[in-house]
Amino acid sequence: MAVRYGPRVINQARVPIQITARSLLLVSSGTVRKCEKESMFAKFRKRMVKWGLATTKVGLATAAMMGAQSAIAGPVTPVPTANPKVPGLSSPNVLSPEFQEVTVAQGSTPLENPSAATSRYYGYSIDGPMLPTPAGDLPSLAHKVEATKTEPDKNTYLVLEGLQGADPHYNYGRHFLFQGHEVGVNGHGIITRINLDANAAHRVTLVAQKDTNGEPLLPVDGSTWYPFSQRLLFSSEAGNNGGMYQATLDVPAVVEDLFGVMGRGGFEGMQADSSGNIVIIEDVGGKAGSTNSHAKQANSFLYRFVPKNPSDLKAGGKLQALQVMSRDHSGPIVFNGSDVDGDILSDDMRDLHTYGKVFDAQWIVIHDTDLQGMASFDANTAAKDALATPFKRPENGQFRPGTEFREFFFDETGDTNASTEAVDYGGFGSIMKLTLQKPSGDKGQLRMFYKGNLEHTGFDNVGFVTPNKMVFVEDAGDTVHTQRNALDSAFLFDVRLDYSNSANQPGRVFAQGRDPSATIDSAFNGSPGFQNDGDNEITGFHVSDGDPTKNGLLGAKHPRPFHDGWRVFYTGQHGDNRTFEILPVNDWDMDGRE
Repeated sequence: MAVRYGPRVINQARVPIQITARSLLLVSSGTVRKCEKESMFAKFRKRMVKWGLATTKVGLATAAMMGAQSAIAGPVTPVPTANPKVPGLSSPNVLSPEFQEVTVAQGSTPLENPSAATSRYYGYSIDGPMLPTPAGDLPSLAHKVEATKTEPDKNTYLVLEGLQGADPHYNYGRHFLFQGHEVGVNGHGIITRINLDANAAHRVTLVAQKDTNGEPLLPVDGSTWYPFSQRLLFSSEAGNNGGMYQATLDVPAVVEDLFGVMGRGGFEGMQADSSGNIVIIEDVGGKAGSTNSHAKQANSFLYRFVPKNPSDLKAGGKLQALQVMSRDHSGPIVFNGSDVDGDILSDDMRDLHTYGKVFDAQWIVIHDTDLQGMASFDANTAAKDALATPFKRPENGQFRPGTEFREFFFDETGDTNASTEAVDYGGFGSIMKLTLQKPSGDKGQLRMFYKGNLEHTGFDNVGFVTPNKMVFVEDAGDTVHTQRNALDSAFLFDVRLDYSNSANQPGRVFAQGRDPSATIDSAFNGSPGFQNDGDNEITGFHVSDGDPTKNGLLGAKHPRPFHDGWRVFYTGQHGDNRTFEILPVNDWDMDGRE
């Protein structure tokens, strides 16, 4: 179905002075979480009092618009420690003092078009109350003490004109944040859109809950915009029942599955290159070993879909998987289903997770719709049969800006257990770097960029903030949180540094807290009949200027957070399920710190 409107770039460059005014208004209104030291705003307000200027919101904004603005801040100040995990204790998010955050939607935000089948609110399904009753209500196999949290996941920001919503008479503006939801009633997902310019009544729109066949959506994890066909892409991480969807921008959206084109798999992150090829990252946990009972076999693959016609993904194409050649023996590194413990502690796994070792790699075809038709197929099985190389639960990746889509960084989550026996075999995860010989080429080299450890593990989402600096966020999980007494963090990496040198360490730019709802859920976690996750998780970290053209593909431009329309979002999944926008405390410029 053709989109009825033509999304196009909106000239909405936001000059620094506008950002400053916006930040001042947010701080003065009390809706922004403030940093722990005296902010530039406080200093600025003192100066205005000294000058005899009013400190009302209007006065602050007027002064800013007249040209009074703060000096450029210094480099990012690391957050020294993660938040500890303490039973019964809720804790705030702690950002580097150069940043602040404002909530753009939260779990209790009502949907403007609620559904009696799935959800009436952004973060809650229809199957229970938002919180347990104060009388000491306890979960059981026959009783839910609270609604299933929908867990909004990866965000996609777009600047578009002419989008409609549930109210045909309302102007929804031009700035939108899309996300799928990972959990729901009976395991069904939904797709929502945060209307960033809208009022409270129209703030969040339910975009879709069924596909074109009338089937409920699978749980939805990843999302991205695919400008070649003017479609949103959404992924489901549901193992060999998962797969990819494409959706129009309509409300309700026309959602079509791509199971016969890209296969079924535990797909999560995906990114398109300048030719329209789509890198798809699979997150499927492997079997635990008999001897190595706290470690798991690598069981996930990196895919690339090469479409016949990028303007119509339903026309088919070739699904490829990454094959990495061994340095220990002839041939590729492959999955060995008959020897789980042998795979976990294999020489190949150790080599892959050793600094300085470089591997030849290539994309190999595992399915071709011209040869095998459009029937649904198991992508994971096809990758194993074709002798592709398994990884330890990769989740997301991104092309490095300025490399013409030749350099691709992706993470591995690892075993998410502090007791893993595979410390030197990817047990704590990693960040990998794939370098292709040419854009969209089939051959290249793979090397480990960063080796995870207990303090930096469970990497999930990623976003480049400059061509040389990227943020990876943790999803270490409740077990590791307890084992290390530390909640998740977001870390800033510099691609120019050699992290085999212990003197080079990533800087923590954000320490995840735990909201009151997540604290309650953490106490219930593991109880019979309790269905929700516990501690908050950082997800949906997204840096974009919202450009819906091919030039807006992540990796095509040099990002400039907080300038020229570039914005930064993330979601504190679980608990209250709050989606945030990160803002500068003053006119701070990451790019100027290169």
